[in-house]
Amino acid sequence: MLLPSIRHLSERQYQLFFLFHTAIARHKPEGFGRIIDEDVAEATAALAATLETAVRGVIYQHMPQSRAAHGLANELTTLLGEIRSQGGKVYDGEAAIVLRAIEHGAREVSKASAGETTYLALMTRLLQVKRAEQHAGSSEPSKGQNALILP
Repeated sequence: MLLPSIRHLSERQYQLFFLFHTAIARHKPEGFGRIIDEDVAEATAALAATLETAVRGVIYQHMPQSRAAHGLANELTTLLGEIRSQGGKVYDGEAAIVLRAIEHGAREVSKASAGETTYLALMTRLLQVKRAEQHAGSSEPSKGQNALILP
């Protein structure tokens, strides 16, 4: 289900793809809200459009429609800023390609199934976020389990 949206990514872009997904999985919307696949698609589309516009030399911030998508887009923008402030080189065009892949994946997986959080559930299983959070308190994983180290 995921392969069509990520098969064109380079190794460096794969790393950025999973870094963005770690931030998406950890994102907690304000209040009692929750994010759905459409929010992920909206947020990544808006941020990708902003970065693509910047590559062309125009500074314009594209805004997603929903409040949840807006919060997620802000969090992803903050993540990019943190990476850059720590000396990481992430080019706008490269980040835009990865964000478009996430947008495409969220839209296609959501379209192929009836659930509104199918893509998020797929990525959570892939990242094993819950298992990694359980082991975050302990210094070492239990025998027979591999802990996922998240940035």
